[in-house]
Amino acid sequence: MKTDETLVMILAGGEGKRLFPLTRDRAKPAVPFGGRYRIIDFVLNNFVNSGYFKIKILTQYKSDSLNKHITRGWNLSSSINQYVDLVPAQMRTNASWYKGTADAVFQNLNIILDEAPKYVCVFGGDHVYKMDVSQMHAYHKEVNADLTISAIPVPLELASEYGIIEVDENWRLTNFIEKPTIKPKTIPGNDKMCLASMGNYIFTTKELVSALNEDALNQNSNNDFGKDIIPQMLKEGKSIFVYDFSKNEVPEMLESEKGYWRDVGTIDAYWSANMDLISHSPELNLYSKAWPIRTYNYNDPPAKFIWEENDRIGMATNSLVSEGCVISGGCLSKCILSPQVRINSFSNVCESILMENVNVGRNCEIKKAIIDKNVDIPSYTKIGVSKEDDIKRGFYVTKNGITVVPKGAVL
Repeated sequence: MKTDETLVMILAGGEGKRLFPLTRDRAKPAVPFGGRYRIIDFVLNNFVNSGYFKIKILTQYKSDSLNKHITRGWNLSSSINQYVDLVPAQMRTNASWYKGTADAVFQNLNIILDEAPKYVCVFGGDHVYKMDVSQMHAYHKEVNADLTISAIPVPLELASEYGIIEVDENWRLTNFIEKPTIKPKTIPGNDKMCLASMGNYIFTTKELVSALNEDALNQNSNNDFGKDIIPQMLKEGKSIFVYDFSKNEVPEMLESEKGYWRDVGTIDAYWSANMDLISHSPELNLYSKAWPIRTYNYNDPPAKFIWEENDRIGMATNSLVSEGCVISGGCLSKCILSPQVRINSFSNVCESILMENVNVGRNCEIKKAIIDKNVDIPSYTKIGVSKEDDIKRGFYVTKNGITVVPKGAVL
């Protein structure tokens, strides 16, 4: 597979409104995940582990946090034409910000024309999964497609939550429906499952450039790949095929990991996906040496657990604890801690996510909560114990009872 003939464009400008308040100060791809990662790390690792090293990241919404993470943590070798470049919105074609996913790529057509790749991968930067992209690329070449879309089988009853793809017996695209209100066509040979688009595309460059130029002239377009580009290419009879992500395999992949893909677009989905990581046999394995998950390396000391007399027991069970954390006589259960978190004596924290530089005072009780970075929690504070009290204090509480304390909140 000649990956040097391929340009990767990652869409990372999303506002992520449904993840508020975690996206109050940062773009969705920059939201921390799994203690020491950012959401965008997963798609970047997918490409680098698959052998793709020409990567452009298109940013827009509140990108400072994302910019710092990419600049400090993703340095490839420019001397051999490897790069992860940040591309801010530049208003190259008009005086507007990106109007949609397709417009984001259209406004940066100069990059594609300058690089002159044979293929362009357009992937989202806000999903959690492992994928050997070269397998999808090989399929794209095998079927001689103008466009290949990756899709994941989902139960028919969940179809209304996704953009649904319908295919024929050869897995050629026949229809694309955004969050259908009526029962869509099922997968050939499986009447209980349908195909949800993952928002990941591989284009033959000539067809992508043509489609984007045509879309830009349509004043009634939403300038979106799912809503406009794909339906128009389908109408024109272009060769569009669908790649079954559930068949994708990476080295040392566990059987439970096959087909794992999470759109962590809501607070509840985000919390659940994090909690998945601490199960005995997680569906997403972070510890595979054959498929490493790289990120920015913090220069912090090892995590420390302090156990002294008088029941001051620093202990963590079924938890992920990052470097620089100090568990000083407090107890954790089913928690995920980012770097530089401190849990003080006699506090109990369970089923919670604590981000960077959170300090939990003595005798606190925290349940099913997400504490964003730089929060100092006073002694004897209770969070997640009474949802009514949490709401009165101005915290965000989801329908499933997850309390979110925003970045830098003063308690």
